Amino acid sequence: MTTLTQTHPMTDRPGWFTRAETWLDAKGKGAWIAAMVLGFVFFWPVGLALLFYMIWSKRMFTSCTRKSDAMRRGMTAMRPSGNSAFDAYKSDTLRRLEEEQHQFEAFLERLRDAKDKAEFDQFMKDRASKADNGTAEA
Repeated sequence: MTTLTQTHPMTDRPGWFTRAETWLDAKGKGAWIAAMVLGFVFFWPVGLALLFYMIWSKRMFTSCTRKSDAMRRGMTAMRPSGNSAFDAYKSDTLRRLEEEQHQFEAFLERLRDAKDKAEFDQFMKDRASKADNGTAEA
């Protein structure tokens, strides 16, 4: 349930898949369709995978430029701004938010565990009462 995008600590460069996706988005929907057709021509599972990816990511039905612009803005947000005070504040805030996210996920896990335990205890109580009623009637 983690929503924080993990990047490699040594580089700020995105992976090959993200670069290819951004490049295809910049070229437009026609590039996606051409890649899918070429995928079918050379190795059909690649074309099928691209078709499913286009449908799943809604690239088949929407304009790709909005997502690529948002992606570019998201990638520049992680780069240093040059202002050391702001960069320190940003890293501290991101660290604090990540810590709060982990604490919240731990809280949700404890909540699920407590609910599971309560349901199990209720099941065992009902089972024991049925067993007691079965021996009392016999």
